[in-house]
Amino acid sequence: CLEGIRELNPRLNACLTVLEEEALRRAKQAEEELASGKDLGLLHGIPIVLKDNFYTKGVRTTCGSKLFANHVPTHDATVTERLRDAGTVLLAKTGLHELAYGITSGNPHFGPVRNPWDPERIPGGSSGGSGAAVASGMAFVGMGSDTGGSIRIPASYCGTVGLKPTFGRVSRYGVF
Repeated sequence: CLEGIRELNPRLNACLTVLEEEALRRAKQAEEELASGKDLGLLHGIPIVLKDNFYTKGVRTTCGSKLFANHVPTHDATVTERLRDAGTVLLAKTGLHELAYGITSGNPHFGPVRNPWDPERIPGGSSGGSGAAVASGMAFVGMGSDTGGSIRIPASYCGTVGLKPTFGRVSRYGVF
């Protein structure tokens, strides 16, 4: 996945912050845990990306806005914490429409996210970076957030599957 990010991200701009060292460390840890019989479940060792509006402790979280370009949370969002506890390998924080408010993932501050099937087209939004990363093979799973279609639109534009959970099913704590 990291090789895919290195190769494809310059063209697609799906990932804003790549966590290569942390990802390699977490992947090695997951491999050792699984080899020793410690299995945290279905997501253990799975490479994922998070939309850049989920707080990640110690990692820049911009929400695609110049206002938060250097924001580094002191805690994880509940979703981030639960994914870490499940043994996932966080590869990157993904691009989005500024403040997760729009359907194109065209971003004036960090550049537009491109559709992996045709870079001249949009990936949908606001979770376009996550949709493009999964569709292009940069990650196996991408987290997004959805108020008015922000998971479902990129999933359809990028040819992946997107699920908007029932309201209240997933904690919004630590999400811009």
